[in-house]
This record gives sequence, structure tokens and C-alpha cells, in this order.
Amino acid sequence: MEPAGFVQPPQVPGERPPPAPPPAERALPQPRPLTPEGPGALSELGALLEAAGSRRLFGDVSPGTLGELVASLSRFAAPPEQQQEAAELPAKDRANEAVAERAVEVGAVLLRLLAKLEAARAEETPGEPVVGAILRRVAAPIYIFAVTHVVDQPWTSERSRAVARELLESLVRAAGCGSVAEFLRGKKEDEEGRFAAVMGLLKLELTKDTWKRNPATKHVFSWTLPHVTRPWLSHYLESVLPPSLLISDDYREENKILGVRCLHHLVLNVPGADLCQYNRAQVVYHALYNHLYSREAPLLQAVLLCLLDLLPVLERAQHRQQQQPRAPSRSDEVLQLLLTHMEAEHRLALRRLYARSLPAFVQRLGILVVRHLKRLQRVIVGYLEVCDGPEEEARLGILQTLRCTIEHAWPRMPCRLPELLQALLRMMWDVHTDQGLTPEPVKAALLQGATECLILLDRCSAGQVKILLEGIYSSCEESCMRDCTADLLLTSFVQ
Repeated sequence: MEPAGFVQPPQVPGERPPPAPPPAERALPQPRPLTPEGPGALSELGALLEAAGSRRLFGDVSPGTLGELVASLSRFAAPPEQQQEAAELPAKDRANEAVAERAVEVGAVLLRLLAKLEAARAEETPGEPVVGAILRRVAAPIYIFAVTHVVDQPWTSERSRAVARELLESLVRAAGCGSVAEFLRGKKEDEEGRFAAVMGLLKLELTKDTWKRNPATKHVFSWTLPHVTRPWLSHYLESVLPPSLLISDDYREENKILGVRCLHHLVLNVPGADLCQYNRAQVVYHALYNHLYSREAPLLQAVLLCLLDLLPVLERAQHRQQQQPRAPSRSDEVLQLLLTHMEAEHRLALRRLYARSLPAFVQRLGILVVRHLKRLQRVIVGYLEVCDGPEEEARLGILQTLRCTIEHAWPRMPCRLPELLQALLRMMWDVHTDQGLTPEPVKAALLQGATECLILLDRCSAGQVKILLEGIYSSCEESCMRDCTADLLLTSFVQ
């Protein structure tokens, strides 16, 4: 029974009517048949997308179907799953090379899909926002696929990285954004970007039992997170803090560094009030503090930088809660542990790292550094005695530490003057008589730093240093030592 108004087209006697064109769901190859032996299916799918009309294609295919298709294509070109937790990814092997080849083919298909979406947007009527609904379903899986292959990794090649970069640029452009950060967080503060959708897909793999199976997951997360900054990041704190802590708690150093850098980004871009809520800041602090026992310089450097930005947040909250204004703080706890490690440290890489980081912690404590003066003095004297190579990074850092200590704790310096003065003069003599590979600019910087410390010591000791050095100036025949003592005597005289 035909509907009213239906007119049967004329037919030639004995001839069958032409078959109706199949809907797009039937024409598009389904996701499940895609196998490693099926590059022909990808070529067929790309040709179909190229030939199909934009309005017909997106009018017949539901957004959910396209979303499933994109997700299946992404899985088809995903890195091989790791079965063992301790397995190391080989630099290059046949499996990874095959992944890179499939990524090129899948990327080409997704580029055609985005091109059709942009063309359909231009033809779309205002009352039918079909393209926007489709883009909301496919944007997150396309983004994850592109970021998986955009950075140099064992499963990528130069060609696959180029296709991934082009795909990422096309996705940002199709979404009407000017950058990846704008694509993720939105153009305005009250506008929701695609970061929530991306994290919705990533969180399924960022669990304690699954995050190591896909080697790309942690890289996608750590590459994406820095693009979301203040004030947007605080809205997603509940979803990004647990994976950051999870990655930082791994036994492999590279994962620890990756997680600590993610935590540092959170500390810098989330308001202190949000960090302190539910004791989150304390959890982050304890995770970082445990890493201070590490013996790896790159990890320690990342941890110390993060702690320097986290400690002010913790201590502001602590000052509001406690009644004693000068009770020991987390900064005291960190500095005490650093000094303990520095006293017994013999590895040059760690000695240089500790010496570079120490001035910031002394500056952080201010006058309260007097609590640690006994141990701090031992560290300063010990590090001034030892040459650490041509660049003398440890000695230069310790001289800066001594200068900060004198500036903040100057009332306690006169009683420590003999030992500090002896250590500085001995170091100056060692630098002057050094016939090694130390460059002259480094020697000059060491002598200048020591002279500045002597001047500060003289000021806070009521001129005692000047009195003690007058005999050296009159009896020393070395021009370099005479110049340094002359600078001190002249500065004291002018003041």
C-alpha cells in the first residue's frame, strides 16, 4: 500500500527498477573487520569518503557510528600492548614499524573525514547543527590518535609524525580554534573545551592496573596536561591529580620524572585553596618528599623545583591554622634532609645539584635558617674545600648559599667568623694556585664571590675581618690575593 500522493515512475515492460543506494552505515566498512592484514579496507574507506557527498554522508550516518569507527581506527594503529610490567620498549622493531605504517594510512583516512566535516559545515543550514554533533563524538579519539603519533617514539616514524601533525592542525581548524590549548580548554573561561572528553577516554587506561599496558597513554596525558593552564585547570583537578600521582609513584625513573612534572604543572596552575582542599597539597608533598631519597640527579632536580613552588602553598595554610607563628615548617623539614644528604654526598652530579638548589631554600626560610646554622656551616666549609671540576658549579652555589645565609642570619655570624674566614681564604688560595683546566672566568667568579662574602662578614662583625686581613695584605706577595684583600679594605674604608 503506497502512501497518498505517491506516483509510481514509469517502467519499461520486463525491466526491474534500479536498486536504491545503500545507506552510509552499509557502505562504510565496519570497524571489526579491520585487521593487520587489511590495508585494502583502509584504502577502500578513504576512497569512499573522498567520493561521498558531505551532506549525504553525514545525513545518513549517526554521530555514534562515526565515533565508533574513529575509535576502531585508532585502536587499529595503536602501539602493541605490553603484557609484562617490567618490559622495556625496544627502540625500533618490526611490530613498531608496522604500527607506524598503519598510522600513516589511518591518519590519511581521518584527514579525509575532517575535510568532509569542514565542507559540510560550509553547506550546513543554521537550524541543523549536524557537524557540531559529529565533531563532539570524533574530536577526542582523533586527538588522542594524533598525539600518540606526533612525538618521536619507538612506534612512530618521520612520515607518521608528519601525518599526525597535519591531522592535529586539521582537527584544531575544524573545531574553529586557533591552537591546541584553545581546543582543549575553550576560548573563554566559562566555555568548556574538549579536555573533559579527552580525559574521559584516557581515564579508562590511567588506572593502577591498566596504565602500563598501552605505552602511549602516559605520553598522551603528559603532553596534553601542560596545554591546560590557570584558570581552567582547577575544574579538572579531580581527574588529573590521581594519574599524576600514579605515574610519579612508579619504580622507573623516567615515569617518576614524568609524574613529578605533571604535579609541578598542577601546583603552578591550580589555586592554593583548591590544592589544600581535602588535604591534596599534603598528599602531593609526601609523594615528592619520598623522592628526595633518590640518587638520580634528573629526578631530584624535578622534585626540588616542584617543592619550591609547593612549600609556600602548604605554609600559608599552616600559618592560618597554627597559633605559634614560628613553629617548624615543611621548609625546615626539607632543608634538614637536604643538609643530611649533602654532608655525606660524594657524587659530583648530586653535589652540584644540591649546591645549586640550596640558596633557594635558605632564601625561603629567611631568618629562620638559624635553626640549621650548625649543620649548614659544616656543609658550606666542606663544599668550599673540594674542587668539583672546570665549571666549579658546587663551589659557586655554596658561595651564593653563604651570601644568603649571612644576609638573613647576620647576628649569628660573629661567633662563626674564624672558621668561615679560614675556609674562604683557603679556597681563594686554592683557586689562585690551581694549574688545572679551570677557565679564567670561572676563577674570577669564585674570587669575586668569596670577596663579597668577606665584605658581608666584615659588616656584620664590626670590622673584625678588615683587622685580620690587614696583615695578609702587607705580607702577601701574590698580586691576586692582594687585589682581593684590597677590595675588602677599600670597601670597608668607604663605608
